[in-house]
Amino acid sequence: MADTPAWRITGDWFDNCSCAVPCPCTFAQPPDNAYCDSVLFWHIKSGHFGEVRLDGLSFVRVGRWEGDLWAGKVKGAAGLYIDERADARQAEVLPMIFGGRVGGFPAKVAALFTEGRQVVGVERAKISFEIAPDLSSWGVEIAGKVKAWAQALTGPTSNPGKYPQLMNAPGSETGPGPQLVTWGKSTLCTVDAFGYKFQWTVNSSKHIPFDWNGP
Repeated sequence: MADTPAWRITGDWFDNCSCAVPCPCTFAQPPDNAYCDSVLFWHIKSGHFGEVRLDGLSFVRVGRWEGDLWAGKVKGAAGLYIDERADARQAEVLPMIFGGRVGGFPAKVAALFTEGRQVVGVERAKISFEIAPDLSSWGVEIAGKVKAWAQALTGPTSNPGKYPQLMNAPGSETGPGPQLVTWGKSTLCTVDAFGYKFQWTVNSSKHIPFDWNGP
């Protein structure tokens, strides 16, 4: 860690998970049924690892964890997709950051997996995604592997064009700070990747910006 260069990445994060709406993890509660199957997505708007620029790259995690994440009694396994546009050095750096090996908030999350955490695979992929400017919808696709799409929640008493949001979430998946959670609901989530196979259309989703730095 002493030789790790300073790094920072900022951008968009969202998930599509097996929990009901709203996902209890964001409230620092155990997931529904004591486990969470999920697709997690990051898009780096701006970032660097030392002199390695990371602007515009994306990253997808597909997997499961079991137990109460925020209580530190959890185990998990996941496969990782790295943006195919990343060069060799960028492709080396991204798993280091997201795996928690170079400090920052990802390292704090990694330390919560006291029962063990396994990476079942790392692959390059063409990652296609959309995030509506007003956060009315978001989604990501990897052809033949992942489709995870969601819309922000609306209802009979909500104002048109306004979506439910939360500040100061007790269990924000992107860490402490002035994050803004926008609540959504799956329109489609199908996964057939890294040995995981699941599908739903009505479960939880949310968008949260991230701003991480280290070491």
